[in-house]
Amino acid sequence: MIRMTLGELASVVGGRLDTADGSELITGTVEFDSRAMTKGGLFVALRGEHVDGHDYAAAALAAGAAGVLAARPVRAPAVVVVDVLAALARLAAHLVRRLPELDVIGLTGSSGKTTTKDLLASVLSSALGSAAPAGFVVAPPGSFNNELGHPWTVLRADEHTRYLVLELAARGIGHIAALCAVAPPRIGLVLNVGSAHMSEFGSADAIAAAKGELVEALPAASAGGVAALNFGDPRVAAMAGRTAAKVVTFGRVRGADVCAEGVTLDERGRARFRLVTAAGAEEVALRAVGEHQVLNALGVAAVAGELGLGPDQIAARLSAATVASRWRMEVTDRSDGVTVINDAYNANPESMRAALHALSAISGRSRRRWAVLGPMAELGSLTETAHAQVGLLAGELGVQRLVAVGIECYGKDSMVVPDVAAALDLLRRQLRPHDVVLVKASRAAGLERVVEGLLNGGTAATSEVGG
Repeated sequence: MIRMTLGELASVVGGRLDTADGSELITGTVEFDSRAMTKGGLFVALRGEHVDGHDYAAAALAAGAAGVLAARPVRAPAVVVVDVLAALARLAAHLVRRLPELDVIGLTGSSGKTTTKDLLASVLSSALGSAAPAGFVVAPPGSFNNELGHPWTVLRADEHTRYLVLELAARGIGHIAALCAVAPPRIGLVLNVGSAHMSEFGSADAIAAAKGELVEALPAASAGGVAALNFGDPRVAAMAGRTAAKVVTFGRVRGADVCAEGVTLDERGRARFRLVTAAGAEEVALRAVGEHQVLNALGVAAVAGELGLGPDQIAARLSAATVASRWRMEVTDRSDGVTVINDAYNANPESMRAALHALSAISGRSRRRWAVLGPMAELGSLTETAHAQVGLLAGELGVQRLVAVGIECYGKDSMVVPDVAAALDLLRRQLRPHDVVLVKASRAAGLERVVEGLLNGGTAATSEVGG
């Protein structure tokens, strides 16, 4: 966040000062959690279903906040507005306009957004090595990609920030366009069009329409606009006709500008491949787990190339890149040889298939495979069929133990348990040394608690985050 007085802030967001003369200076971060306040920061008071942030304004001030953005008076130096979220978006848009050297990169897709965002931020953060100033690259933690997390992330940028990497999500038409209006991207990356949020959109074509709002928001090629598109996804490739930006394609198919050759997996399910671009080819050894990470890495490579990195630089940085977000293909070995794959953050049919293939690669030919799967949410009419298809794939890949937690439609070969406690009880009784366990479900299922139980019950020897 750049320095700003409460008076300036009120003018930007169209609010009125309350218990403040306007000279109060915001020098810290913008936070909506009073426990995360920094000295001189701005506290954003939001009303939630169960908690009203206005009730925590005093705590935020005690923790160092210099002012509050609120929807009603809070007996503290504040800017009062009608709509706090709308004001937050206006504030973020104002900040972007005050940072003309900022390069904004937006990415979207039905799956893989967060991991790709992490990989891209890691690659760009190493551009200056140890000489990079704090905040040289700003990217959201986890999946901060909606009308709250998006402007909150933008407001982490300051005069030291060169790259702002933003993950854009949508639950309806117009959502991504609105996010792009807050921080107009120069470069847009579209990974895929899948079935996530099918219940909201109704069809894959509607999802494609929403995802394509990103490329429509890009400047023309003559103004530096770049659209990086997955050439292997027909709906994404077709977005080339919806933008005036330069189009660069990536994918594991012939004809893509950036592609991979000779993909292999090591014993930890990490991909090695030859990165092929018009500027040359280099070997890459990813630290992220799963063959599906190759496509994510190719998207990153396409963007990095447009930012001036050569193939050797891209390959070296991709090989060193890590995934910062939790519960995404985290692989941990217990002292008894049991390997736990924690991919419990979210799930849709595409990411389920990728995770099951990773399970197969990690377990090899000799280790017993477990898949502990919860429900995939927001699939609408596809729900029953999608779950059944995942169950069939698990069988084809040799999963010996398929545990369905709280759902019965993974197929007749699954062991159905009602909840996390029952799943843990089953695992503790039947797990054998050197088994491999994948845990995955949509976020609401809370299956990370299965992982916690498994690792607390057996000492974790080594762990790595794979994405």
